[in-house]
Amino acid sequence: MNYELLGQDIQYLPGVGPNRKKMLNDELGIHTYGDLLQYYPYKHVDRSRLYSISELTGDMPFVQVKGHILSFETFKMSARKERVVAHFTDGYGKVMDLTWFNGGKYAIQQYKIGTEYVVFGRPNVFNGRINVTHPDIDDASKLELSAMGMQPYYNTSEKMKKTGLNSRAIERLTKSLLDALKTTLPETLPDFITQKLHLMSRDEALRKIHYPQNAKELERARVRLKFEELFYVQLNILRYASDQRRKYRGYVFTKVGDLFNGFYHNHLPFALTEAQKRVIREIRHDMGSGRQMNRLLQGDVGSGKTLVALMSMLIALDNGYQACIMAPTEILAEQHLQTIMDFLGDMPIRVALLTGIVKGKRRQEILDGLMDGTVHILVGTHAVIEDTVQFARLGMVVVDEQHRFGVAQRAKLWSKSQNPPHVLVMTATPIPRTLAMTLYGDLDVSVIDELPPGRKPVVTQHVFDRSMPALYDGIRKQVNQGRQVYIVFPLIEESEKIDLKNLEEGYEVLTQVFPEFRLSKVHGKMKPADKEAEMQRFVRGETQILVATTVIEVGVNVPNASVMVILEAQRFGLSQLHQLRGRVGRGADQSYCILVTGYKLAEDTRKRIDIMCETNDGFRIAEADLKLRGPGDLEGTQQSGMAFDLKIADIARDGQLVQMARDEAQSIIDDDPTCQSPRYALLWQRLGQLRKSNINWAAIS
Repeated sequence: MNYELLGQDIQYLPGVGPNRKKMLNDELGIHTYGDLLQYYPYKHVDRSRLYSISELTGDMPFVQVKGHILSFETFKMSARKERVVAHFTDGYGKVMDLTWFNGGKYAIQQYKIGTEYVVFGRPNVFNGRINVTHPDIDDASKLELSAMGMQPYYNTSEKMKKTGLNSRAIERLTKSLLDALKTTLPETLPDFITQKLHLMSRDEALRKIHYPQNAKELERARVRLKFEELFYVQLNILRYASDQRRKYRGYVFTKVGDLFNGFYHNHLPFALTEAQKRVIREIRHDMGSGRQMNRLLQGDVGSGKTLVALMSMLIALDNGYQACIMAPTEILAEQHLQTIMDFLGDMPIRVALLTGIVKGKRRQEILDGLMDGTVHILVGTHAVIEDTVQFARLGMVVVDEQHRFGVAQRAKLWSKSQNPPHVLVMTATPIPRTLAMTLYGDLDVSVIDELPPGRKPVVTQHVFDRSMPALYDGIRKQVNQGRQVYIVFPLIEESEKIDLKNLEEGYEVLTQVFPEFRLSKVHGKMKPADKEAEMQRFVRGETQILVATTVIEVGVNVPNASVMVILEAQRFGLSQLHQLRGRVGRGADQSYCILVTGYKLAEDTRKRIDIMCETNDGFRIAEADLKLRGPGDLEGTQQSGMAFDLKIADIARDGQLVQMARDEAQSIIDDDPTCQSPRYALLWQRLGQLRKSNINWAAIS
């Protein structure tokens, strides 16, 4: 009975109707009773007691106070903005302020001086007085204290609030839905999981997540629902990976021959680090195991991933196969080509480049060379996966910068060959383990966690913008020693015009500050050819200072550049700052990254800057970034087979639960690889329902 009820159109829930139905559909994606039940509150507040103003401090959570308004005051903030303040007393001699930055006029009309109200909000201290901004205000005569217990709060959009569909209205709808669900909601996890992990039942969890009696109940409900969500994500990914392994045999590369050994003994530019050796061993093991390799190679900028990738490709060549490396942009593809040619020197290996710009006769020559096997290594962009590109014997594919390349594209590569080629995915964006398990659950992970010898860690310093003259002196000193410098301005889409103006003006100022040096300027709005020309001038050392927006984040390699100055560093995310810092420290000289900000910084920003100054470890930075920002839609993750619209779990903060879910899912796949066992019927049935109902689940299959 409840199954049918949960599938019922939301329009028929008392209090909804056609207009609210449209609003709930459009704004929150709520179409059925079940969707509403799984629209979880973002917080709960204890409304079981009243506080007096004298008890309040600036660091308390949400509280409620009973009293009346003494008077209103209006303060001009700008030509069009004003702040409205109501002075509110609880009748015991103390006064607090209620403040509105928006909707102040409405408040003055709505709330009467002298009438008893219950004010509800989070207290803070302003000008020595307790202050609540944008409070909830209710008529005191309607107050029901203990009956409420923990009150749920739901996110709603501005559009919804305007039509009266605020958090309170959602709460009333949820309450009437829960009252209508008379029988127990069906269970979606078997007893052997819930009992072992001491999880509450699904029925209880879905009721308590909205209306818990206390904080402990709320926590247990959250753990149950988070675990379930993460468990099915992991089960889906592991089922997929297990299917692939059963379905596809990999090519068996038994020998390590003349090309690999010749390169290792005669062409290696420097000794491999222990981390590089370990990763090459892992890759060799995969390639000889008879199962198709799907491996993610993580390592910071400059850790030597390309060298590892090249040596892996040489194993494929030694076994009579071709290899290919794909990069997300043409500039990066060209750079890979150059790097590989430099590494290989005079070895008898034909390397070709295939990007959108390679046309006509040249393109045809390369396509013919791939078909007859005379092109050994192909370097390209996504042009490589087009149907016109066919190989004689493709045995190994390296994909650079995974974010832009999901499961579906990987599968497309497999059709280029009788058996799917071995796949090595490289990323310079260190991904925290919990996220890698979820995003790239079908890949094994290798990590290069040490820098090649002779590389000194970059020294990172935080400087306030008032100390620019001293910073300019430091830059001058470095350039006079023969080094080059990046100066980065932020460029954010929302404020693009202003940012570009800042960059142009900043460039003018810098040409006056450094009349003795030559400067280049690069930003995303320039024509590609102009941008490329300016970049090349810097690469060749014709200009000493490159003034740029973040277009330099990916790619360019200038070993002589030893200083990275990032202006308005507070406007960049952690991983972006880390990527930018990776542009220096590529030569043997000591390099510096200078983060410039104003004096006033939000707490989150200060944390970001401190982490950057404390560590060069990309993994620590990625963990911290994930915690500060949450996973959001990590660029391109939708296509990586992760249903990222998690309703309650948070991969950043629920690392332990991700691991628990992973372990449970893995043990089930190990026990029932073909998904046929009656013992797990409930799980496979539920996974089937989820895959139908959630569009993103299908992305992985």
